[in-house]
Amino acid sequence: MTLRVLGVDPGLTRCGIGVVDVEKNRRATMVAFGVVGTSPEESLDQRLLVIATSIDDWLDKYEPQVLAVERVFSQLNVSTVMGVAQASGVVIAAAARRGIPVALHTPSEVKAAVTGSGTSNKDAVTKLVTKILRLDAPPRPADAADALALAITHAWRAGSGAAVATTGPGSQSLTPAQRAWANAEAKARRAR
Repeated sequence: MTLRVLGVDPGLTRCGIGVVDVEKNRRATMVAFGVVGTSPEESLDQRLLVIATSIDDWLDKYEPQVLAVERVFSQLNVSTVMGVAQASGVVIAAAARRGIPVALHTPSEVKAAVTGSGTSNKDAVTKLVTKILRLDAPPRPADAADALALAITHAWRAGSGAAVATTGPGSQSLTPAQRAWANAEAKARRAR
């Protein structure tokens, strides 16, 4: 069974959106990605309306089983945090209206899941997302790559089905992060 996840990197100026399908063996395939942009010159209500309408369109078109949204984290710039929180609220409400579950992941969780290190930079995340999804070119802008990383992270963390083989045929196609994640999950299952 394939799990379809819509990832959202929320923001008022640029809201990254990415949809991936993840198979039981954790092979992830990019379905679509994009960025919803709004102008700081527009009023807040109009900016949020643009994001809400766009998210509604993506949810209707791609019918994800779950949404993965970046958890708002504290920054020094309070106005940036407020905009991210407002955009997140609009996205979460759109999913709730459809009965679609929402998962929140911190930036360090996403970095750790995709690259193997919670302190990786954006370039490393984009590079690994490109490799994991077998894309010919990196998804641009970075907000779109981050949204795809969120979707991948959720599918891998939630478990998209059967355990991944970490050795034997097919294991060579796993990235180091996928291999480390699968090994950690297998170890946790054995410890139960």
